[in-house]
Amino acid sequence: MENQPNTKLTGSFKPLQAGASLQEADKEEVITVTVRLRRKKELPADAMKGNFLTRDKYESDYGASLEEAEQVEAYAHEQGLTTVSVNLAHRSVHLTGTVSEFEKTFNTTVKTHNNFRVLQSEIQVPEALKDIIVGVFGLDNHPIARPMFQIAKSEGKIVSHAAAPQSFTPNQLAGIYGFPTGVTGKGQCIGIIELGGGYRPKDITAYFKEIGVTKPTVKAVSVDGGKNSPSTANGADGEVMLDIEVAGAVAPGATIVVYFAGNTDQGFLDAIINAIHDTQNKPSVISISWGSAEVSWTQQAFDNFNEAFKTAAALGITICVAAGDSGSRDDQTDGKVHVDFPASSPYALACGGTKLVVNGTQIVSEVVWNESSDSAGGGGVSTYFPLPDYQANANVPLELDTQFKGRGVPDVAGDADPDTGYKVRVDGQDMVIGGTSAVAPLMAGLIALINEQTGKPAGDIHAQIYANPGLLRDITSGDNKTTSANTGYTAGTGWDACTGLGVLSKLS
Repeated sequence: MENQPNTKLTGSFKPLQAGASLQEADKEEVITVTVRLRRKKELPADAMKGNFLTRDKYESDYGASLEEAEQVEAYAHEQGLTTVSVNLAHRSVHLTGTVSEFEKTFNTTVKTHNNFRVLQSEIQVPEALKDIIVGVFGLDNHPIARPMFQIAKSEGKIVSHAAAPQSFTPNQLAGIYGFPTGVTGKGQCIGIIELGGGYRPKDITAYFKEIGVTKPTVKAVSVDGGKNSPSTANGADGEVMLDIEVAGAVAPGATIVVYFAGNTDQGFLDAIINAIHDTQNKPSVISISWGSAEVSWTQQAFDNFNEAFKTAAALGITICVAAGDSGSRDDQTDGKVHVDFPASSPYALACGGTKLVVNGTQIVSEVVWNESSDSAGGGGVSTYFPLPDYQANANVPLELDTQFKGRGVPDVAGDADPDTGYKVRVDGQDMVIGGTSAVAPLMAGLIALINEQTGKPAGDIHAQIYANPGLLRDITSGDNKTTSANTGYTAGTGWDACTGLGVLSKLS
């Protein structure tokens, strides 16, 4: 392929903001890059409707072609790169080499910004590989996502369990919401994606003893060198422990597997793909509490994450994703509305946030969570993904700034306000945490219960809940307006871009 013309891999590059300072990259730094390949053929339509594929069937019929993987390897080896691994189910070839070798291989330039590698142009591939390669991840390694959790504080100090009378243990909340009883998630596996932080087994033991729930089995899986690395309660440990403790308290009979990877688009995607195709643990539901505004992502990231979630749907895996914690602005300061990705993928069950007030076990009120521009449930309309068929009758508005007819976010909602948050234990400290980060594992725990109850995986539940909105308790009060222009969305009867269809507790 040496003398073949190159073609640009559309959407592989997102320029930095004008005026961003750049430095020369270390051209001899050795890095590992993930090259994503196309499927052998498109997924069957009936796989999305309950006739799920097995992982083995997927790999043999719908994974990447061995011949095409070998073509990619042959080209890479011509350029001096080395193969680390090839996985046809993952549709991935992992290559290693120096930065300068990758620049030559993909005819691009790498600089650094704030000590992270950044691309300066679209990646290019030989004409013969232009339809085979659908993404290249790892040349750019800047942090891509933030965890969607918020620690409850008063006057700058962490609030204790005793000082938070309107907070809940996750199992209490499951009871208040009316989750299925008589099941524990036995036989199910809940996958959790983490891009930093870690957990201490002794904290998990102490927490579940304290709340009187059987301790679930928790395992850690390393992806791309990521590992279980607990540090302090103020860091990403808060996210990791929240996710484990919420999912585990709701579904203590399930096995919880935590996939640790680096906070890059490569690490994030590889972690998701590893969880989906894990033939040992076989998650039936995956919880993701990390993300960022759609404007942060490349087109290749949108497409490859979305294709991974589509694969999950075909395998009967439900993907639960936090919708964001700063309302309609989604942590952006341009005065415009934004939605969070990967929650905005049409194959993700996007989980929004509420503020819940109870009297004993009775719900007094539940409204859109919106305490401030930095503490509010995310929601809105995608500017990338078009309106999916399942939302055709949901009265999703046009995106306020672009007028795009896009995918509406979220789909479901649950308690997320840290002032009415979740009693958890992090690094030996009892605290209360909220955020839509808590709603994703809450829903993952619910799906595990439902899967055990029905004896089959739920898979992608969008079509089911949008066709039967009566399955959910509608949240009709509040808004998520947090932009500097005070724009955003208002709750009302039926689906809205604050709490979706409402609070889910059953599927039949």
